[in-house]
Amino acid sequence: MKTSEIQLGSVKIGPGHRPFIIAEMSGNHNQSLERALEIVDAAAATGVDALKIQTYTPDTMTIDLDQGEFFLTDPNLLWKGKSLHQLYAEAHTPWDWHEPIFKRCREHGIMAFSTPFDATAVDFLEGLGAPFYKIASFENVDVELIKRVARTGKPVIISTGMATVSELYDAVEAARSAGCKDLILLKCTSSYPAPPDEINLRTIAHLRDLFGAQVGLSDHTLGIGVAVASVALGATVIEKHFTIRRADGGVDSAFSMEPAEMKMLVEETGRAWRSLGQVNYGLTANEMKSRVFRRSVYVVKDIRKGETFTSEHVRAIRPGHGLAPKYLDTILGKVAAVDIRRGTPMDWKLIE
Repeated sequence: MKTSEIQLGSVKIGPGHRPFIIAEMSGNHNQSLERALEIVDAAAATGVDALKIQTYTPDTMTIDLDQGEFFLTDPNLLWKGKSLHQLYAEAHTPWDWHEPIFKRCREHGIMAFSTPFDATAVDFLEGLGAPFYKIASFENVDVELIKRVARTGKPVIISTGMATVSELYDAVEAARSAGCKDLILLKCTSSYPAPPDEINLRTIAHLRDLFGAQVGLSDHTLGIGVAVASVALGATVIEKHFTIRRADGGVDSAFSMEPAEMKMLVEETGRAWRSLGQVNYGLTANEMKSRVFRRSVYVVKDIRKGETFTSEHVRAIRPGHGLAPKYLDTILGKVAAVDIRRGTPMDWKLIE
């Protein structure tokens, strides 16, 4: 199914345009506004298109309880040993920081937007003029939140982590029924960091065809290989967590990119997109100069008009400006139409 372009601010999203790259700050500000603004500066310098934050408070996410399922004990979690409330208190971006973060992004010419986690966050972000919205994987089953975001009339990005096809149908229907015309789905694996063998990038094309939407990647793997590969499979948006230095710590630092890595991601995904091109065979413009290294049929011994071509007179050699080697047998036994000097590329007009 062909999907139409989407306009995000001044940037067009779609297969005909380079991937739209999002740097996700998340909680890597480590509760310092100064650091948050440094992250904006560093992200903008890498060439990303947008920076994303998250809009919630600990109390809009959960209740303050440090026992049972409200306490993280799984040894495989980065955040084990904290209650959910403690985690969100550490990770959240204070709401009074949003305006200076948005302002700093505008100064750098990149877009700022956020992931709201409840209706009050949407109302707050509308007051800041958020250009579009992201629904996190953990919220893609919250159809009322999706409808609230969609009713703004702005583009909506939905991460698909953990969702079944049925749940995604519900999410997409909620968005479109509430007026969303510009929808982007991000293939996502909600583990941190995510192992490459659980990413299943082939799902990108399936999602695009199933829902008729632009599809990208929210990538929690380490490195840039998965993101670059996603471009070949049709990803039009790529989101990666970003920090200044992983060594500084932070709730998401372990799977976040540093500036040099993000710059490489921007460059290499752009290069991957440019390489897609179209179905093409034969010489490209830049391959023309390489014909010198191809074989073709040349006269390798002077031959006079009326003489018969033999294997002493013609061979398939480099460069490639003569007749194709497949014609060598056809030429042998024919008669020269003119005197031909050694080193002449064979042409049909040289044969009687």
